[in-house]
Amino acid sequence: MKLTFTILLTVLIISCTSEDKTISMSDTNPFNVKLNQPIDYANVTGDAVDEYINVSIEHAKLGVDEIKNQKELTFENTFTAFDKVLNNTSKAYSNAHMMFWTSADSIVRARGLEGYQKMIPLFTEFYSDKELFNQFKKFSESEDYQKLVGHRKILVDDTLKGFEESGVNLNEEDLKKYKKLNEEVSELTSQYSTNMNTATLSVIVDEKGAEGLPESFKDKYKIEDGTYEIPIMNSTRGPVMSNAKSEATRKEFTTKYANRGAEKNLVILDSLVSKRYQIGQVMGYKSYAAYNVNSKMAKTPEIVWSFINDLIGRSKEKAIADHEVLKVARNKELNIQSDAPVNPWDISYYNNQILKNKYKVDGEKVREYLPMKESIEGMLAMYQQLLGFEFKKVENPSVWHEEVEMYQVYEGEKFRGVFYLDLFPRPNKESWFYGVGLTEGRLTKEGYEVPVKMLLGNFTRATDKLPSLLSYGELNTLFHEFGHIMDGVSYEGEFSSQAGSKRDFAEAMSQIFENWIADYDILSSFARHYETGEVFPKELFDNMKDAKNLSSGMGAQRSLRSCLYDLNLYDKYDPKVGLDTDELWRQIDKEMGVIPRYIEGTHPQGSWIHINTHPVYYYGYLWSEVYAQDMFTEFEKNGLLDSETGIRYRKLILANGIQRDIVEAVEEFLGRPSNNKAYVKSLGL
Repeated sequence: MKLTFTILLTVLIISCTSEDKTISMSDTNPFNVKLNQPIDYANVTGDAVDEYINVSIEHAKLGVDEIKNQKELTFENTFTAFDKVLNNTSKAYSNAHMMFWTSADSIVRARGLEGYQKMIPLFTEFYSDKELFNQFKKFSESEDYQKLVGHRKILVDDTLKGFEESGVNLNEEDLKKYKKLNEEVSELTSQYSTNMNTATLSVIVDEKGAEGLPESFKDKYKIEDGTYEIPIMNSTRGPVMSNAKSEATRKEFTTKYANRGAEKNLVILDSLVSKRYQIGQVMGYKSYAAYNVNSKMAKTPEIVWSFINDLIGRSKEKAIADHEVLKVARNKELNIQSDAPVNPWDISYYNNQILKNKYKVDGEKVREYLPMKESIEGMLAMYQQLLGFEFKKVENPSVWHEEVEMYQVYEGEKFRGVFYLDLFPRPNKESWFYGVGLTEGRLTKEGYEVPVKMLLGNFTRATDKLPSLLSYGELNTLFHEFGHIMDGVSYEGEFSSQAGSKRDFAEAMSQIFENWIADYDILSSFARHYETGEVFPKELFDNMKDAKNLSSGMGAQRSLRSCLYDLNLYDKYDPKVGLDTDELWRQIDKEMGVIPRYIEGTHPQGSWIHINTHPVYYYGYLWSEVYAQDMFTEFEKNGLLDSETGIRYRKLILANGIQRDIVEAVEEFLGRPSNNKAYVKSLGL
């Protein structure tokens, strides 16, 4: 699974005003820029990050003090003012975090880590400030509040709820405990991420162990003694697990992949689960999941459990049938008669054998038609036509790494936003795939502050012999993550605080765009053979379409298994009993009753970003997918490149954030209540 989990972080743009000259940044600081002027990332230093964070914190404290000192309360001097404070602090936090994730400079990475950790207590401090809360509460009891409608009323109500969910009503002792727990969780999640991203494991195989791997792949990792040293990372996982003929190679790769960072992270995860449980208890909930889900669409863990269990039941029969197909393929290749389950490290391989032998779909041949450069161009062209945007590439931008590209977004003559593309893996860079928010849209006295986003990827890198060639799965990830970019850039709102979405709806706006590459006319508009320029063959596409639901049941069960693990960690934890995070995998496999996926001696929970930084999030992928597939029916009806439908979708859904109820917005777009029919159909169930 990609983490199409969208993380909503932002990058500070400070312009010194008359009231804060005494704490302004130095003129030479790369972060000291005017409204909508790009950050000078190429010249960021550790000292610049330090100054940026310190000034941001002081500005934020002054802003909050000013709100608390107001005598006659208005919407502008309370909620508008607080949105400005949150906007600037969020951007500073996000910029520091992004430097930690992406900078090639070890000092900048270290200062980025220190900086965003330094800011985390600030958010807790603000949202648990009783004096500040009382100012907001007092305004909400005024006649002026009664006159509010639409997004402004929602902002007031959501802000008050945010304070209540952040401990503002706790007694002094519990509030102190809540703050301490949050700081400890922040430190632990950073340690976990560092351990995961700095793991440098590899497998070394001889010619026999490398049999079946693409020749171009082998060339890339061949070493002096004639063997192959293959690094354990996301971009190598697919080629190895789908193609390596040697079971020993597949098993070793899978085992090491599932143990990245585990030596240190298992202990960290135990602490995270315990401390998050304590947070839930302090806040008056029976579990951390109950506390976490309360602000999402699902509202309660019971609703989430019901949603997941329903899908488990719907997909189980198909999953069992899928497994039988894989067993037949295995028995045929090995010339055996066995009813034993297919090993977890063999699933991708035999699935690929079926694709090649039965459906005549060779993933490595597909890759030859998907060079990164042309895929990016085709993707950008599609999004521009569909959403009514124009993307202008910035030449020689100031960026944090020479490979990063920068684009400006326009709607006609109107400047609408900026996005960066950081697409390939490198040492110490965050190793997953994200659409990252750097600045949220917001109305200011100087004009509109446009959104700034960044696509962080780890796609297959080019070699001396080959350009970067994408697998179809990687192309799917590219379209998905860029959907997050478009969601962020499309926001049109007065307040940055309303730019996000409900966390269990966040993936819908990116999942929907995966459907476009399943259309031949769109795919063939840019998919060309990297050597000959031949258009993607229609016969190959039709074969891929026929194979669409191969193992769809097992795929659904794999995702649901992850949902169950996440929910068990954070909804079923009992400190009196404790929790064996390895045994939990075994229990879930047994309960699901399809195939034992857990590999003894492995600890995949030690390198899983969701349960580290985004607990009780994984169900949101499936929850969102239901909405995504339902909304896609409008494009199926009106045309996949119908600009009128695309712009209506952008205005109603992407531009909305949380300015209005999302269910209401979806129903307006569809012209009817939403349902799960399209989602169930998409799985072939």
